Amino acid sequence: MTDTRQRVIIVDDHPLFRKGLIQLLRTVPGFDLVAEVADGREGIRQILHLRPDLLLLDLNMKEMSGLDVLRFVKQADLDTRVVMVTVSDAADDLVAALRAGADGYLLKDMEPEEMVEALRAAAAGRIVVSDALTHLLAAALRDDKRPESASAAGLTEREQGILEYIAGGLSNKQIARELNIAEGTVKVHVKHLLRKLNFRSRVEAAVWAVEHLRPER
Repeated sequence: MTDTRQRVIIVDDHPLFRKGLIQLLRTVPGFDLVAEVADGREGIRQILHLRPDLLLLDLNMKEMSGLDVLRFVKQADLDTRVVMVTVSDAADDLVAALRAGADGYLLKDMEPEEMVEALRAAAAGRIVVSDALTHLLAAALRDDKRPESASAAGLTEREQGILEYIAGGLSNKQIARELNIAEGTVKVHVKHLLRKLNFRSRVEAAVWAVEHLRPER
């Protein structure tokens, strides 16, 4: 995990789950819970005020949905990683969250040890999706019309290399360090490759890369 302590906010309207997640976080070194709220609007106020490193966000909440909170955070360009923590294993919900910019999608019925491992990975900049859902995401992407190869997508050699790093779970900062280039340059390349592949999220691109890119190499 990153050496920097992670300031965490939980937004979830289920009190029992919220309390359980708080207890779980207290067992993980390096995580500091700075706020826990029960609705999206208050969540946004706390996020803007506290600017956490990690936001653990319920999907289905009354009044303001988790997707609406997620879109707000991403449009506000906050340096906050957002992981959806939900009971929904529906492919439509998963794809909608990832395309809105979620950095992860975890199911509430995960084993505590798996949840801790996923949150550590998210804090380190990796994209996290519950293992039980990866096949749903792959199937959903296959239903869409996408390029069948890197060459068909028109990816440059540098874009293809960065896509391989994304598929390996590396963040922009980690990719920049590996390639010895500026993080801003990595962001530009990621933006271009997502456009060429007709994706809106890194997770979609990573799943596509696993199925299409590596066999081509």
